Amino acid sequence: MNLQLFAQEKTEKATPRRRQRARERGQVFSSRELSSAFILLISIILFRILGKNSILNIAQLFNYYLTDTMLREDLFTHSGIITLLYETFSSISQVVLPIILGLFSVGLVINYMQVGFVLSIEPITPKLERINPLEGLKRIFSKRSLIELLKSSIKIAILTYVVYSSVKNYQNLFPLMLDMSLADSISLVLNIAFNIGLKAAIALLILAIFDYFYQWYEYEKGLMMSKQDIKEEYKEVEGNPQIKSRIRQIQRQMARSRMMKDVERADVVITNPTHYAVALAYDSALHNAPVVLAKGADKLAERIKEIASNNDIPVVENEALAQTLYRTVEVGDEIPETLYQAVAEILAFIYSLKGEEVMK
Repeated sequence: MNLQLFAQEKTEKATPRRRQRARERGQVFSSRELSSAFILLISIILFRILGKNSILNIAQLFNYYLTDTMLREDLFTHSGIITLLYETFSSISQVVLPIILGLFSVGLVINYMQVGFVLSIEPITPKLERINPLEGLKRIFSKRSLIELLKSSIKIAILTYVVYSSVKNYQNLFPLMLDMSLADSISLVLNIAFNIGLKAAIALLILAIFDYFYQWYEYEKGLMMSKQDIKEEYKEVEGNPQIKSRIRQIQRQMARSRMMKDVERADVVITNPTHYAVALAYDSALHNAPVVLAKGADKLAERIKEIASNNDIPVVENEALAQTLYRTVEVGDEIPETLYQAVAEILAFIYSLKGEEVMK
């Protein structure tokens, strides 16, 4: 059995980094059906609120053009035509503009609530596979295309049923329109259209809610990762463990090389005598207490003692002090106050041998 196949199965949830990278590429989760359903519903409501007045305004506009406008003397002059176009545009804008702005705002809010603010040019970037006939056939006969076809068929069936049942319920009212005034007939038609549109919008909104969860499922499924993908992402974010190990090894070697170079500046090397070696230096102008320049055990301790011998640095054997310094003080740190007396005695002895002043 090839265990590598299991590592390639998309069984793991997407990591935050994968989600962020998908968002940067413009791959976001949204339901166009939900946006369309809300826009339709709001358009029906706006139609209910503004429909009657809009139709009356249009009727008045036509009446104005067919009566008052025809009596104007400057109708066929340049200024008359400009004035007529301005009035036409102004009148139509008062009717259409509120509806357009309302629908645009609804669409903008619905899409923002679903995906937030996303700016990416990758979805519109030209790609050769998009014009590949084979890829186009695959998309046409893909599972997603079949599901979209099924959704469209369901929508058409629902709309057909809603319109048919609604018209059937109002069929007895249509003959009565013959005895109604124009305004009453318009009002009746608007009411029927509103009721049919409202039922259709609600039915599509219910369908869109199911589509929303389906799109969420497909989006999450598309982002799922294999165990190997997670490992590769971890290496990308945290770095390859082998490379990091090699970097740490080089850093230790460089630090050790600097430490060995600092041994040459030491005043004394205190040893175990065989296991530990600690190099100390004291400069009253720079430090308040002696500083550990280098320390090591076993082979490193031997190397420290060898450098000290080559540079005529005193080597003092003090088992307890060497062990304490090695275990409690890091390289570059000053010794603790509890060790002042023991180290001071050693430095004083060394300075006396060199004819230097005893450390105060």
